[in-house]
Amino acid sequence: MFNKLLHKETKLAVIGLGYVGLPIALAFAKKIKVVGFDINQSRVDMMRNQVDPSGELTKADFEGADIHFSADLEDLKDVTFYIVAVPTPIDSNNLPDLRPLIGASNTVGKTLKKGDIVVYESTVYPGCTEEDCIPILEEQSGLKFLTDFKVGYSPERINPGDKEHTLAKITKVVSGCDEASLDTIAEVYRIVIDAGVHKASSIKVAEASKIIENTQRDLNIALMNELSIICDKLNISTYEVLEAAGTKWNFLKFSPGLVGGHCIGVDPYYLTYKANKLGHKAKVILSGREINDNMGAYVANKTVHLMVNARKEISKTRVLVMGATFKENVEDIRNSKVVDVIRELESFHVTVDTIDPHASGVEFEHEYKLKLQASATGKYDAIIVAVNHHEYKNLSESYFETIAAENAVFIDLKGIYSNKINNLTYWSL
Repeated sequence: MFNKLLHKETKLAVIGLGYVGLPIALAFAKKIKVVGFDINQSRVDMMRNQVDPSGELTKADFEGADIHFSADLEDLKDVTFYIVAVPTPIDSNNLPDLRPLIGASNTVGKTLKKGDIVVYESTVYPGCTEEDCIPILEEQSGLKFLTDFKVGYSPERINPGDKEHTLAKITKVVSGCDEASLDTIAEVYRIVIDAGVHKASSIKVAEASKIIENTQRDLNIALMNELSIICDKLNISTYEVLEAAGTKWNFLKFSPGLVGGHCIGVDPYYLTYKANKLGHKAKVILSGREINDNMGAYVANKTVHLMVNARKEISKTRVLVMGATFKENVEDIRNSKVVDVIRELESFHVTVDTIDPHASGVEFEHEYKLKLQASATGKYDAIIVAVNHHEYKNLSESYFETIAAENAVFIDLKGIYSNKINNLTYWSL
């Protein structure tokens, strides 16, 4: 199979062309024949016109790619190597929502042939590929796992907005259902991964490795958020504490903040779900999740408290929230915890204006039933710099003073204006 892919005698397909799938599909398409498959025809049309619906890639990234974008199952008939890269979100009860993964497995199963290999990249709990996905592949295809087709798992490591740690530069963890499939999967990924591959001993090990990557970050940020709450009560700067502690060689440099997005704020729940199924309550992980999930409300309540101290009548106050995406310099609004800040402020009958140079107002309103303003208007009783987009980093205090009401409060979540704000009441995590 590997040689046939290299000589373009067969095709590789990527199922799901979002933040993860599209970069992978285009990387492979510079070397081999690729089918980029997505069920959203409007997104397919955009990609056919060399436009990334996620706003991460440029037109130049599409050039020289031997790829056919499609939403038609017929275009998967000649594929022998499948990569599934669909989202794996959580539902309103923080439980895994496997509907996209199940849908993708049904799609692949309908065109699966003897000798094909399917690799899952979607983040899942350990055991999901073998327990939930493979039975669907067997049912839809009428083929038998191991005898007729092989399956592997290779966790995605795409970091939206990161132009340094790109796909080719990050070691790729790969796994297979047996030695032969593992060797083939590793060979295929080496086509596009300059940093090399790491062969995991089993699919479950590879699945667990992805979950712990983001769970570790989640817990470390939760520790910083709890430290921030304590430092606020002590009336000392969290960032000064971290700067001092960071002078030790083995101190891990994390900082407090809102933890949203489709990875860190979601993946730990997949691990705790599986742990619960095994009869173990993951106390440390859930405690960290609780702290991080409540930070939006904490920020909003602190803002209201500071405005009360400034003798403002809360129901008549106006607050400007700068930034709506889940992280800086991306368009991605999925699971944005800035929304928690906005909703909590609105529960106090505060008027909130939200602006963002990257987010789509249409998508934001559709997702959260909240509006984005084109720009700041009038005077605000509090200004919250919620996301440190590069457009915000060089704004001067004099600018903020032009949109600040008397005795205004300045909330700097990530501390990018530390020691730069002198005339407004300043607070940061």
